[in-house]
Amino acid sequence: MGNSKAKESDKKQAKLLLVHSFPVWLPQTQTWLYNQVKQLQSFGVETHVVCERTENLSQFSVNNIHSLENESFVRQTWEKGLRRLKVRRYLNFLAHVGRSIGTNIMHSHFGHIGWANLGAARKLNCKHVVTFYGLDVNQLPVRDPRWKTRYQRLFAEVDLFLCEGPYMAQSIGELGCDPNKIKVQHLGVDVENIEFQARQWHEGESLRILIAASFREKKGITYAIDALGRIAKEVPVRLTIIGDAGQEEEERQEKVKILAALERNELSDRTRLLGYQSHQVLLQEAYAHHLFLQPSVTASGGDTEGGAPVSIIEMMASGMPVVATTHCDIPEVVGPAGLHLLAPERDATAVADCIRSLLDDADDWSELARRGRRHVEQQFDVRQQAASLIDHYHSLIVKP
Repeated sequence: MGNSKAKESDKKQAKLLLVHSFPVWLPQTQTWLYNQVKQLQSFGVETHVVCERTENLSQFSVNNIHSLENESFVRQTWEKGLRRLKVRRYLNFLAHVGRSIGTNIMHSHFGHIGWANLGAARKLNCKHVVTFYGLDVNQLPVRDPRWKTRYQRLFAEVDLFLCEGPYMAQSIGELGCDPNKIKVQHLGVDVENIEFQARQWHEGESLRILIAASFREKKGITYAIDALGRIAKEVPVRLTIIGDAGQEEEERQEKVKILAALERNELSDRTRLLGYQSHQVLLQEAYAHHLFLQPSVTASGGDTEGGAPVSIIEMMASGMPVVATTHCDIPEVVGPAGLHLLAPERDATAVADCIRSLLDDADDWSELARRGRRHVEQQFDVRQQAASLIDHYHSLIVKP
């Protein structure tokens, strides 16, 4: 008992001075990063964001944002030039901000960013935390074997690695990381501000389906559409897709495939393509739909969810049934068997069967929704996860 009180006292005395490193603060598809930083600041933890540029600040406003784009032209040119010439991988701007606040922990988001920041962490003589999110675990080492070697140095120098679930933790371990350095840290959602409305579908009405994802192969959107093509022969279907292709050629090619799938399944005139939307619009649309589809797959280039899409957690919190796949940490996110339905990857027939199963048991949706909400409240509430994250930080700077 005395030791426990002493440890809590040490935590209070050991002030956290955090620098979070991002390439960009913040794309619309990374709301989960905003939740982390905002909640840490609401807990009174001194938290600074360091990035190269900003976007969507009206949606993702937090305190203490330091962006290289706001520095002098000379500094920007010097920093970018040194990196382009490979004289220095990290931003000296990052080290400058860290030194000015006396940071004791640097948190790099994404594995490849952590590798680039190794020099900055050494320069600051601070603890270094790296969170992996998916592409950095599966795709980078497959596309470019140099990352397998780079990660060995990363694993040796970084103090703590965080990830969304046990599947990703295992994947990081298989790349060569000491399992003792890996901790599961769920991505939290703002449950208190997600209204619960148990969905209900009645036979004879249109089944309104929502998909929300970037147009990337790993999202499995074409399989969702093929599944709905089968369901549309049995019940009226209305589909809404929030998301779009970015600048990458692979995403543009995926968009072509998605549009072809809609045409092939005669769903084009029953589909609303809304493009990228704010998080507020996503939630507004969610309450107008019966069912959320997220049939993620391992892409041909190795890209995966790594963990699981946060949109699944938010939809469950809102009271919407989810049909997804047994991909990466999605089973961890959806919870015990029976809360939501999972199909094998790349199996449109199985996805359609999951939807049929829900329609056959439409009278049970309210209980399903309540249990899903409780699961999110217990495992993925942003406040609980922020407290867990703070504990991870303290474990690095408080002596055992």
